Amino acid sequence: MAKPSPPKQKTSKKSGLTYADTGVSIAAGDAMVGKIQHHLHRTHGPRVLGREGAFAGMFRLDYNEKLFKRNYKDPVLVGCTDGVGTKVLMAIEMGVHDTIGQDCVAMNVNDLIVQGAEPLFFLDYIGTHAVDPAHMERIVKGVADGCTKAGCALIGGETAEMPDVYKKGDYDVAGFTVGVVELKKIVEGEARVEKGDVILGLASDGVHSNGYTLVRAIVKRARLKLGNTYPELDPERTLGEVLLQPTRIYVKPIIGLLRGYKRVKPVSGMAHITGGGLVGNVNRALPDHLDAKISRKTWEVPPVFDFLQKHGGVERDEMFRVFNMGVGYTLIVRPHFADAVAQKLARAGETVYRLGEVVSGTGRVRMGA
Repeated sequence: MAKPSPPKQKTSKKSGLTYADTGVSIAAGDAMVGKIQHHLHRTHGPRVLGREGAFAGMFRLDYNEKLFKRNYKDPVLVGCTDGVGTKVLMAIEMGVHDTIGQDCVAMNVNDLIVQGAEPLFFLDYIGTHAVDPAHMERIVKGVADGCTKAGCALIGGETAEMPDVYKKGDYDVAGFTVGVVELKKIVEGEARVEKGDVILGLASDGVHSNGYTLVRAIVKRARLKLGNTYPELDPERTLGEVLLQPTRIYVKPIIGLLRGYKRVKPVSGMAHITGGGLVGNVNRALPDHLDAKISRKTWEVPPVFDFLQKHGGVERDEMFRVFNMGVGYTLIVRPHFADAVAQKLARAGETVYRLGEVVSGTGRVRMGA
């Protein structure tokens, strides 16, 4: 988000080249700042400090009032950064800009909680051809919506107007988040996962924010229309609406689950299922001597993936290497806690699948029929 500019200086009628002449409007940036402030404010709590227009945002790690204090004993800060990939090009094509910000938040905070960290605050970065205040407000609204779902504060950001880098109408979105976890409560899969542990999966809300270069190639190759509905996919939503479904945010169910166990640690490892699918992400929670054995029969793949596979002529194994295929997050848990953990997550609003178990191996994921 743009920072407020100093007062404009008077210029003579014979003034030379201006910043506006090059395609960069300071006035538009100032107008945008005014439009987005209320979106930031609705994500703030008493731990956010500082004034509007500061060069950096401030967040208090702890808060002494009894209602808010966290009482960290040995806090570890955790940081993540990510973007939304080429999904942003589909948002531009569809003219839908108020959900891509949630995608950006989700891609960051879902990574952060894998280590057991609570997201504290978020900052966004938007690079664009030209600042359209109303357009930028829609993007930031989506970021604020995502922060609200994740329970973190949007404390600032930056908007860069670069007409030499982006063509007219184009923009990109990236984000940065910082969280905290107690040292003794860090979730370290490689150190704690054991043979016999159960693998649970949480349903995704669709494609999320990975693989959109392939998605867009399928749409182009099959001459599909983003504005059309396809009965075999969803008779009530257009293809574009289905593909722009925001990435699900798993923060509150996962952090709530972890906080519920004060003395034991039933969760031995977790993974956010992004690029690489189950095969390329669950393995990141495994030690070298164990495998994750997952059965494809344990959940029903959502129609959007079958639709993309059919129209793109993509091999099934390739689909599982690229997309989440309906499972957006996984937990590896001790066997005697598996049912209880699944029930807690279901009560928190998640659809939970029992995907498989941990077996002896070499640190890879085995996908069975």
